[in-house]
Amino acid sequence: MTDVLVIVGSTPKAAVVAAAVDKFRQLGARVHLVGNFKTADIDADLGWATVRKVPASGTASKHVRRKTDAMRFSERLWFHLERDRTACAVVRGADLVVALDHRAVYSAWRISQSRRQPEVCFGFAAGLRALEKRLETGALRPEHVPGPLTVATDGLRRRVRTLPADLLRNATGPLALRSRVGARAWRAAVSAPGVPDSLRMMATEQVIEGMWLAGRQSGALVTARAAAEKLADPAIKARLLDNVASRVIRNGRTPANLTEVVTAYLDLADQRHAAGDLTAAADALLHATKLAFHRVVHIDQVSSPLAADPVGFIEPFRKSTAASAVVRPKGRRTPAAAPPGDRPLRLLIATTSNANFLHLIRSHYEANPDVELRFLDMAEHPGMKRLNGAAQRHIENRLGGEPLFAHGVEQQLRPYLDWADTVFVDWCVAPAALFTVIDPGDTRIVVRLHSYEAFTRWPHMMDFSRVDDVVFVADHIRDLSVASIPGLGGEHAPRTHVIDNGMDLADFRRTKDPSTRFNLGLVGIGQVAKDPLWALAVLKRLRERDERYRLFLIGGDMGRPSNAAKAYARKLEKALKPLVASGAVVRVGSTDDVPGALEEVGVILSTSVREGCHVGLMEGAASGAVPVVRDWPFFAGRENGAGTLYPAEWIVGTPEAAAERVLTLTASEESWRNAGKLATEHALTTWDWPVVRLDFDRLLFDR
Repeated sequence: MTDVLVIVGSTPKAAVVAAAVDKFRQLGARVHLVGNFKTADIDADLGWATVRKVPASGTASKHVRRKTDAMRFSERLWFHLERDRTACAVVRGADLVVALDHRAVYSAWRISQSRRQPEVCFGFAAGLRALEKRLETGALRPEHVPGPLTVATDGLRRRVRTLPADLLRNATGPLALRSRVGARAWRAAVSAPGVPDSLRMMATEQVIEGMWLAGRQSGALVTARAAAEKLADPAIKARLLDNVASRVIRNGRTPANLTEVVTAYLDLADQRHAAGDLTAAADALLHATKLAFHRVVHIDQVSSPLAADPVGFIEPFRKSTAASAVVRPKGRRTPAAAPPGDRPLRLLIATTSNANFLHLIRSHYEANPDVELRFLDMAEHPGMKRLNGAAQRHIENRLGGEPLFAHGVEQQLRPYLDWADTVFVDWCVAPAALFTVIDPGDTRIVVRLHSYEAFTRWPHMMDFSRVDDVVFVADHIRDLSVASIPGLGGEHAPRTHVIDNGMDLADFRRTKDPSTRFNLGLVGIGQVAKDPLWALAVLKRLRERDERYRLFLIGGDMGRPSNAAKAYARKLEKALKPLVASGAVVRVGSTDDVPGALEEVGVILSTSVREGCHVGLMEGAASGAVPVVRDWPFFAGRENGAGTLYPAEWIVGTPEAAAERVLTLTASEESWRNAGKLATEHALTTWDWPVVRLDFDRLLFDR
């Protein structure tokens, strides 16, 4: 005889129960009822073999009630079931378990993990079908089968295919996976051999979801890795690993499996590329580059795996045949022509939306009679803007497909290329890449790469053999870029130059009040890279010695484009609140008069984790403030960095060292003014526009 156990989380409808129990009994089954229900509403004359309400009225102690108050109802029901002797006896003897409502699903799943492993269903209809099938096949379940780990492994196919969707979701939900046993069981199940990829994928995604909700993020990663090792389909493998990596990134952290998921997408791209499916190959490559160069990984945190190991980080791309095909040099049919000698140089300056560092360059060459200047903001032209945003089509074209993309670029850019002798593209992002889609003819292409772009995907999607010169703002940015960007090495690589950002520093030279020597300043706090919390650490050590020291924060509040940036901003705001209230920190905010704001600053800080060249620091030095520069961690210990861009005595390694430099140089008004005078002289003779513009003239006219 078959023992059917019905579990309920609430009182079932009497008419439905009566009909179902009658059918079960007609099929020769004994029916047992356990769970949470109103005893008075259960008809004892239906022929139940057992009726057991849990917890029994008045039996729960205060200790038990306190323990169960924190549980969800589903967990609480199971807690009482496994502690009730009568219920446990029925559970041990059950051949078929029917969860009658959603509240009972968790208990049914827990019972399915028992050594006896009864069959589990959701609802009376499913239970009756299972019993009829059982009677037809004459199947007998063994009295003893292997424990939960083996059960999960051997039974994954049956579980996923036969469990109703609601029951599967609960079986892999946070309630089940919060326990170590449940998590281990499903991890073993999804990595079992001999399971079809699609089935393994479906189950693993459910388990990952449950583990994530249960707070087992590391368990989700281990599960994804274990299942991925058994997958033959590269597309499913990449999608599975991406499931975890994207969740971690959305939470504002760098995923531990970043290299694995990027490599999986690159393997998929290689396979699709070899098969001639260029659209699928481009899609896989785009996924790989978006993950590898996501802003959370490099921009919105105070560390970057690319900065830590540029060669190792980029190695998967160098090994990929598809990624290598994207950056394969196509060259140009005609070398760039020399500057004309019989007419003005036709110079096109191009960018997209960001002309912040172009004002002095534009005004200088607009006034130069030897130059005919045109300016192109590609964001203002709908056709160009669409092409800039078509990243997948761009990659597909690089792979040899999507000819209409190149045709569109030709239509948009050829008139500018035919007119210009030299094109200067500011920022090495989409517009720069677009100019290398087509042969530029004999027009010279110059691209300026600041700092941000070195941590983005665009330099890895363009043909540098069609670029004649790349301008960097500092040696350490050139070092990082050459080490990590394939197109900047080899016989087809462009010439490289280092030219400082053009700045008009003369107006910053101001006379400061003696009281300002105790005022620290930080210009620009809108990015995580500025790491203003480091400045607060310096301020804390200074105020422990002398409470006259204050910190002036000049610039708008921190942007919050990702959860990583939001987390940093929350931490910063929490630290700033009491300091602002006490007057230790003054928030100047955004201002159009930076020279005026710097009149109140006696010590200028650079606390960043990375910079190309810190404009705010240079402006502060020009104003006569004493520079204190953190040895930017992204480049610390390398051949070039903050210590080679600035005088070595400006550089400090720790907040303690920064505080000591400030205390030493502000010990007297005389020492402070002398240090400020030296800083001003260095700034004006090194970075002021009359000095830097000579480098731009040499770049454009000396060939």
